[in-house]
Amino acid sequence: MKKQLKSKNAPQPIGPYSQAIKHGNMVFISGQIAIDPKTNKIVTNNIVEETKMVFQNIDNILKECDCDFNNIVKCSIFLSDMKLFESVNQVYSSYFKEPYPARETIAVKLPKNVNVEISAIAICK
Repeated sequence: MKKQLKSKNAPQPIGPYSQAIKHGNMVFISGQIAIDPKTNKIVTNNIVEETKMVFQNIDNILKECDCDFNNIVKCSIFLSDMKLFESVNQVYSSYFKEPYPARETIAVKLPKNVNVEISAIAICK
């Protein structure tokens, strides 16, 4: 049976979707963008700060089901420009250790003119 996860410490969805869904021991986290949940404003200073905000939002959602980054098995990264790939990788590598989650990175047009969006799948208790 699926259960909707909601965190007050992550931005509320900007469309008809859940922050995350837990089904059994699997957690599916919707794509997160760099919205600061305290101000509801987009963090756009630079790609490093944007990416850190995205990961902070993911972390806050994971905490709703007593999980952390070690539980993530798959990430999907969406970038506005592949020129940002190296900077995002630097931030990404500070949140994960080997064995790294499976992953793909795709260049797309993103909502609200952000530069990065990340979704994740985790296996939790």
